[in-house]
Amino acid sequence: MDKADIGIAGLAVMGENLSLNIENKGFSVCVFNRTREKVTDFIEGRAKGKKISGSYSLPELVNNLKTPRKIMLMVKAGKPVDDYIDALIHLLTPGDIIIDGGNSHFLDTAKRTRNIESKGLLYLGVGISGGEEGALNGPSIMPGGSLAAWPIVSPLLRSIAAKAADGTPCCDWVGSGGAGHFVKMVHNGIEYGDMQIICEVYHLMKEYAGMHADEIQEVFEIWNSGMLSSYLIEITGNILSHRDDSGIPIVERILDTAEQKGTGKWASVTSFDEGVPLTLIGEAVHARYLSSMKDERVKASRILEGPRPDGKFCGDKDAFIEDIRQAMLASKIVSYAQGYALLRSAASSYNWDLDFGSITKLWRGGCIIRSAFLSNITDAFTRDPGLENLLIDPFFRDIIAKAQDGWRRVCSAALVNGVAIPALASALTYYDGYRSAYLPANLLQAQRDYFGAHTYERVDKPRGEKFHTDWTS
Repeated sequence: MDKADIGIAGLAVMGENLSLNIENKGFSVCVFNRTREKVTDFIEGRAKGKKISGSYSLPELVNNLKTPRKIMLMVKAGKPVDDYIDALIHLLTPGDIIIDGGNSHFLDTAKRTRNIESKGLLYLGVGISGGEEGALNGPSIMPGGSLAAWPIVSPLLRSIAAKAADGTPCCDWVGSGGAGHFVKMVHNGIEYGDMQIICEVYHLMKEYAGMHADEIQEVFEIWNSGMLSSYLIEITGNILSHRDDSGIPIVERILDTAEQKGTGKWASVTSFDEGVPLTLIGEAVHARYLSSMKDERVKASRILEGPRPDGKFCGDKDAFIEDIRQAMLASKIVSYAQGYALLRSAASSYNWDLDFGSITKLWRGGCIIRSAFLSNITDAFTRDPGLENLLIDPFFRDIIAKAQDGWRRVCSAALVNGVAIPALASALTYYDGYRSAYLPANLLQAQRDYFGAHTYERVDKPRGEKFHTDWTS
């Protein structure tokens, strides 16, 4: 058999689906998995009759590839990636390319890029979004690492990527080192925020407004035809329509404890390193942690006092749903604004020439956070490439100006009636904090100077000049 265009190492569902996607676009693939049976089952099953061959060792995989060899790792982040790299660098020759298609931490990717380039090889850290369906039919792809590898792999990666409405592949070069995986990390952070916002909106309609799953599903279907149109809104409506054998909505049978793979946490930790407030995304991560404390929460629910929604809503339900829509839209904009603020800071810290408008285009198809207003974000950065924060772009500024009355009513109602809304509320407080010319940090600096002589600046003196007061004399 002729040598293959690319090798795929790792045959979990993502690896299998990417292999089938690549083959469907006219390329030949050679696959490998440490468990031999996985290779055989795939070759004789889903890949039967296709230009997909199998290898049962890494030397065999390397020998079965055209040069320069391209090997994509579809394995769990961390040590498994390093184990594969350690084995491959002794088998490959200068100019060959290793591609990490998993959810690796961007600092690991940057370190691996330097190490592998020192061996005369090339390395790409490629963020891939879209889940199993995206891997098979077209994901969003965010490549970074060794620039010299991009012209070699771009025809293949762009061919398998999702296509936007205008036919443009949702795949383009992001930047050097760990830039690709950094952009994917921020994507996932925004995804965490979006999902938490949707869950809080569902909770408000169900517990406070007393709406049934069918009513809530109709609302999400209506929203999916407007400004809020997105993949996550669409699938939420589909989820709410499913029933079990007894006719109960399946979503109501699912235990309220959420899991995570860590990328949202990475985004939050990185925001601390960068000094960028990622409050909404951070609250989304904390909400998952809190949900996992199920037994403790059940115990606390019997002990702690506070208002409890009874589902007997007495107001204008249609008006309240519209307020919720406005709160959701405004909070979603804040989620993106915070994500792009983190991208902007990291671009400076790591000397990445990130094109924020182009990055937005990568998310128009295939990925989890694809939504209607991504084109408006691209327009915002086209109007002003140096835009400091998405909130001050005229388009988004006007939307929030019109939405904030409803946003505030929703947050007020939730707080008064004891409904937890960490994402919606933190988005609003971030907005109010960002638009405040004055914040009480002057008192905080006085406190720091009092107990630690940390000094402070004065409003009547030039910036950068430091002062100290002997508070106890």
